[in-house]
Amino acid sequence: MEATCWNVMYGILQVWLCAVLGLIVFPAMFGVSLGFTDFYIKVLVKTLEWATRRIQRGQKTQPELPAHLPNGIIQKNDGSMEEEIGELRRSHPKALNGGDFTLSDVFYFCKKGVESIMEDEVTQRFTSEELASWNLLTRTNNNFHYISVRVTIIWGLGVFIRYCVLLPLRVTLAVIGLSWLVIGTSLVGLLPSSSVKNWISDLIHITCYRICARGLSATIRYHNKENRPKKGGICVANHTSPIDIVILANDGCYAMVGQVHGGMMGVIQRAMLRSCPHVWFERSEMKDRHAVAKRLRDHVADKTKLPILIFPEGTCINNTSVMMFKKGSFEIGGTIYPVAIKYDPQFGDAFWNSAKYNMVSYLLRMMTSWAIVCNVWYLPPMTRQDGEDAVHFANRVKSAIAQQGGLVDLSWDGGLKREKVKQSYKEEQQKMYSSMIVGQD
Repeated sequence: MEATCWNVMYGILQVWLCAVLGLIVFPAMFGVSLGFTDFYIKVLVKTLEWATRRIQRGQKTQPELPAHLPNGIIQKNDGSMEEEIGELRRSHPKALNGGDFTLSDVFYFCKKGVESIMEDEVTQRFTSEELASWNLLTRTNNNFHYISVRVTIIWGLGVFIRYCVLLPLRVTLAVIGLSWLVIGTSLVGLLPSSSVKNWISDLIHITCYRICARGLSATIRYHNKENRPKKGGICVANHTSPIDIVILANDGCYAMVGQVHGGMMGVIQRAMLRSCPHVWFERSEMKDRHAVAKRLRDHVADKTKLPILIFPEGTCINNTSVMMFKKGSFEIGGTIYPVAIKYDPQFGDAFWNSAKYNMVSYLLRMMTSWAIVCNVWYLPPMTRQDGEDAVHFANRVKSAIAQQGGLVDLSWDGGLKREKVKQSYKEEQQKMYSSMIVGQD
């Protein structure tokens, strides 16, 4: 009896692996789609539309939820400090220039302080993006699946599909993809340096990422492919998730930049380095800006090497905004290739809140989402202009990415997620107010 059970399980495993390899892995390796993902997305869209209509019908007898304001729960003014203080001084004939301190000025700073306490521009960028309608995922809203019996049944069926069908399939594909990457790059590393070795290495990298993307049911639309990053350049993109690398590497190969890790991640890094000149730093090197800049500059100077992929924000932002770009990437020189990435939150939350979820929890959430659907825009290459410093160049690139991706362009440093506001930011506001009082430009 026991032997029969093992034979049955072995047979099921064989059928499972043959189906996965034949219908997903091999087509993915050759960049061919059999249409399963597109059909799945269409069925999913229809299902979500039906669920939204049922929820709206069920809510007719309930009070309407307040509309979500585009900037959050507080409607903020876009005026400058001078304009807003001038509005408070309407009852005072004195002009701002050369004017003395007025008690009404205090209300401006009180108002800004309360707004920041209630909802500041930084904190809300590190919470999941709000949805216009429920996407049948429990983590979006725990109450919607009780609105009607039909919605409850569909939600329960969705839980079964996501955890009992999609999760095992995606874990299988992830294991196959990463195993292929480690084994393939290790073998390529034994070959002598040549154009053939580089070609095989690129092929192994891109097929691995394609398999991993299929494992997430990823539907990616690439726009303006004529602007794709070229060798000897630097690709910079907004950062939402660790899978940004998988999304971009599906359409081309890049040299990765990062810190050396131990464990399984270290095994993958060492295997990749054998076949391709990625730039991995030891922890002590990461603290030495000059050493980092030199290695990156040397890489960019070699026009035969893959473009470097860098996320200048330094942390993941929640798919609504682009925050301050660190200037280091823009001091190296060379051509910058900006890329804008925008995920569709309807099918799953791609944002990684590292303060709330560890990597394992995050990957579990991703693999039990419906799908990953996103748009990628390649922007025209940009170079540093005469007389332009690295900070202004970084801001120019950031603004271009934000505009193309439909993201909010913020000047705040993403490091504020874990750190306090720098004293220089406070002093800047003080100087602005001081110049108004004493009448200086």
